[in-house]
Amino acid sequence: MTTIFSKIIAGEIPSYKLYEDEFTFAFLDIFPQVPGHTIIVPKIEVDHFTEVPEPYYSAIFQTAKKLAPALKKVTGCNRVCAAFLGYQIPHCHYQLLPTASEADFVWSAMPQAKSEDLQLLQKNILSELDS
Repeated sequence: MTTIFSKIIAGEIPSYKLYEDEFTFAFLDIFPQVPGHTIIVPKIEVDHFTEVPEPYYSAIFQTAKKLAPALKKVTGCNRVCAAFLGYQIPHCHYQLLPTASEADFVWSAMPQAKSEDLQLLQKNILSELDS
């Protein structure tokens, strides 16, 4: 099934395009979390970032590296944060979020994790990496 991002890349749906190259397409989010909220997508339909093949994967970060300084200058932010987020659209998307401070995001205050829980999780992850 063609994703909304593929339709944006194809020009079937209008967008506020910021950048395009052979492997990526970047545009302003029309439902921004903050002004300048930018989405970078690979020009192939892959749901999760761990499944994005080269050279698309590296191109996402090269595009982010090109756009972040412009976003910072234009928005006057202190930092451009970035994350692979989103369950809504099954097309990998890297989001750039110009921020003045951490207050720009609403994070739930979480209690500190127990040492024994972190140790067990660490052990299990390291075991998986070794397998």
